[in-house]
Amino acid sequence: MTAIPSRSDAATTGAARPARVRTGARTAAPGRGPTNIRSAQTRAAWILVIPFLVVFAAFFIVPLVYSAYLSLFTSQLVGGEVFSGLTNYVRALQDPSFWGGLGRVALFLFVQVPIMLAASIFFALALDSGRIRGGKIVRLLIFVPYAVPSVVATLMWGYLYGNDFGLITQLFHALHLTAPSLLSAHNVLGSTMNIVCWEFIGYNMIVLYAALRSVPNEIYEAAEIDGAGQWRVAWSIKLPAIRQALLLTVIFSIIGSFQLFNEPNLLFNIAPNAIGTDFTPNLYAYNIAFRNQEINYAAAIAFLLGIIIMIVSFVVQTSINRKERLG
Repeated sequence: MTAIPSRSDAATTGAARPARVRTGARTAAPGRGPTNIRSAQTRAAWILVIPFLVVFAAFFIVPLVYSAYLSLFTSQLVGGEVFSGLTNYVRALQDPSFWGGLGRVALFLFVQVPIMLAASIFFALALDSGRIRGGKIVRLLIFVPYAVPSVVATLMWGYLYGNDFGLITQLFHALHLTAPSLLSAHNVLGSTMNIVCWEFIGYNMIVLYAALRSVPNEIYEAAEIDGAGQWRVAWSIKLPAIRQALLLTVIFSIIGSFQLFNEPNLLFNIAPNAIGTDFTPNLYAYNIAFRNQEINYAAAIAFLLGIIIMIVSFVVQTSINRKERLG
């Protein structure tokens, strides 16, 4: 007969065996450690990023490098493409047409950009205050011009500016007033500023309005309890809170000003006596490349313009950031 162990024996036996400790952590399966998981995440990230890098390199880096290569050569009737180093850049720096276009762009930048950003800030603050009825409709109406292609916008405003059948001229004649020649050599730059303002006020307004909506309401409530009015809140709280968004719109506006092309290029067909082929550096490079067939010199102008844009953007960003640190 098999002896049945007593309770004391069982207790003794159980005491002699090591106790099993149950823990919440499971033993990691082979090949599933933190290092392997991190490697899998890295591979997945590269799989997602590589298509963008390929497109970016194919449509930006490669053309940029090729354009830099072209700018170092000169095309001659005898000998073809000849390496000339920085000759094209020296020629551009001595070209009065390049400097004339750059001066017009600088004037455009110092006049148009402040007006456009001031209007964008005003509309963003007005919409954020919540005191405008139908705020969604108003916001949409202000943003709609940005959705209109610049070609369509320029053609539309070019018709309105027309001296013979333009709507603005007809309104002046209906009031028995002398209509201004908005497409004359003296007024065409201001007319171009108006078109660009009409196109981009809505875009900048949306950027600033989105930044305002991210500011906590508790800050506004505390300011109102302290007796601050709407103007005080806007100046002391809202504008400092969206300083980075303002910097973004300023940098984008600077780059856009130096890249001004569509508007003068289309207005050239309407007012050729007011807008020349060198009205802006971008337009000048385009005409040199595709009308004069001086590809190398046009590449040098484009690169020189890009360097100027980088310098101006860097100076503006550095000065604004310095003021933030000191303030």
